[in-house]
Amino acid sequence: MAKVTDVRVLTGAALEAALDDVAALRIEVFRAFPYLYDGDLAYERDYLQAYRDSADAILVGAFDGEQLIGASTGTPLVDHSDDFGAAFAGTGYDMADIFYCAESVLLSNYRGQGVGHRFFDLREGHAQALGFGLVAFCAVQRPLNHPMRTADYQSLEPFWTKRGYSKLEGAIAEFEWKDLGQKVASAKPLQFWCRHL
Repeated sequence: MAKVTDVRVLTGAALEAALDDVAALRIEVFRAFPYLYDGDLAYERDYLQAYRDSADAILVGAFDGEQLIGASTGTPLVDHSDDFGAAFAGTGYDMADIFYCAESVLLSNYRGQGVGHRFFDLREGHAQALGFGLVAFCAVQRPLNHPMRTADYQSLEPFWTKRGYSKLEGAIAEFEWKDLGQKVASAKPLQFWCRHL
């Protein structure tokens, strides 16, 4: 197992400078089940624009020396994709009150060192400092018998539950990307999980 040497919040110019590395991490980590994401850098740069544009965005970086080996992001939900915000229609929650914890990506040989907890701690602290009372994230839903599910796959649901998150029933977003081995993008359901701070 490789050693994580530092986990810290990046803002401003440091956030901007790290985004191409975040894009590369997303492409690599999300290739695995359950995302099976066949990503490209041009799409990633467009997607990550939300973190350049939002004054309240956060990027938490995990480092091995100077190398970014993990990243976790968040923004107020109103600053992110309309596709995600639409999932909250009819839930009784005001989008303006929700801080959206987006991706957490970490190279596999750095896992098991508590980085996932640090990612959540720092994003939740950031959200709380901004006055948000609810944090949310979403996760893709795949069938248990999916043909590309690997034997060593472990669901993160126990980890999320331990951190105080629970599924928000009926809050399911749809987002499109191209799966590995597919020629065109297709819509995927993503279940929202929430926690009150």
